[in-house]
Amino acid sequence: MGSQPCLGTGEVVPRPGWRGWETGDARMRANSNLVAADLFCGAGGLSVGFRESGFSMAFANDIDRDCAITYKHNHDGTVFFECPIENLSVPEIRRSTGIGKGDIDVLIGGPPCQGFSINAPRRSQEDTRNFLFEHYGRLVLEGLRPKVILMENVPGMLSLEGGRFVNAIYNLFGLSGYRMMHMVLCAAHYGVPQERWRLFFIGTILRNCEIAFPKPTHYADVRANFTGGRELTWLKGMPKRKDQASLFPEGSLQPAVIVRQAMDDLSPLGVMEGEESSPYPGGPNWPYQEALRRGSDCVYNHVSGALSTQNVERLKYVPPGGSWRDIPHDLLPRGMKLARRSDHTRRYGRLDPDGLSGTILTKCDPHWGTFFHYEQDRAITVREAARLQSFPDKFHFLGNRVSQYRQVGNAVPPKLAEVLAKHIKETFFQ
Repeated sequence: MGSQPCLGTGEVVPRPGWRGWETGDARMRANSNLVAADLFCGAGGLSVGFRESGFSMAFANDIDRDCAITYKHNHDGTVFFECPIENLSVPEIRRSTGIGKGDIDVLIGGPPCQGFSINAPRRSQEDTRNFLFEHYGRLVLEGLRPKVILMENVPGMLSLEGGRFVNAIYNLFGLSGYRMMHMVLCAAHYGVPQERWRLFFIGTILRNCEIAFPKPTHYADVRANFTGGRELTWLKGMPKRKDQASLFPEGSLQPAVIVRQAMDDLSPLGVMEGEESSPYPGGPNWPYQEALRRGSDCVYNHVSGALSTQNVERLKYVPPGGSWRDIPHDLLPRGMKLARRSDHTRRYGRLDPDGLSGTILTKCDPHWGTFFHYEQDRAITVREAARLQSFPDKFHFLGNRVSQYRQVGNAVPPKLAEVLAKHIKETFFQ
């Protein structure tokens, strides 16, 4: 889009508490919605969680066309700015939405993480995506002035260049009066059937309130293999066994939600089977499924993709919870034949129905992770990946199949977002 300004699309809906719609405190009155906005929103995982917890979404922004189409399809009434964040300005936001300074209660968003990820082919401080958080800060300082900010990224940000970018975030917002705190959370600790670790920053200009993060609600046997894995996570207070004393009272943690509880109510499929929209084959088998089905009378995006002849043959040898180590040596790809048995632990893996999935990536390609279905001889569908991410079934991903997987993998799990939204509401707005 070059230097063209951002143009907001979507219906502008007057919401109580916005200056210009009615007078009074910019925050929502009792029993009314608070207002949030989402930068680098992707398909809208954070937005789903915040809306589920009672927030209204004033606007959202992303550069990706398919994400914009998906977001607008699933978030009716939210003004969408489809453009590089560098081109987005506070005056344009105000013209398109009618909101004024301080009307945003919480500004959420996850600046691109590829430059920070420890899984990136090459991490570099010069990756231009690493600096896009500065535009998040620019919009805050130019006049949005939300009461609370929530920013998400990968834990790899902690170690790149000795934490340079973490320090930059603190400096950027601290100079304008925002108190900041950061912590690494695991989605499995909040009822998401996935071992997904993400770094979160919470900041506020409100006084007389303590910044904190929500405590885990579920027990999960997970490990943190990144900088700050003990001191910056809840693992420091988590029991190593369910029956051990810990920071959390006995009986306060529910069992982890497992893969089977996310997926076993969906129609069985073979390779290249399924429909973009299909009826449920039966009722839900678990509370997690019942919650994700709420508001939906069909299943979207449950279509099995192609699988090469070689992968079909390899898959026959991989048991649930297994990986490339179970495949006969002569059937392995050339590169994997040279790998040590301790390397690439998740590649060509089958999901364990009684465990957690690994991190859902932007490509559910078995060469990169555990993406074979636990009992059906195929890779998981977009809907199954979305279930493991905790997206509700009514959320319809648009674009081609490659784009749909990318949208799912880049998202913050909505259930984790909902926990954070409720915690922020209780901490800062009650």
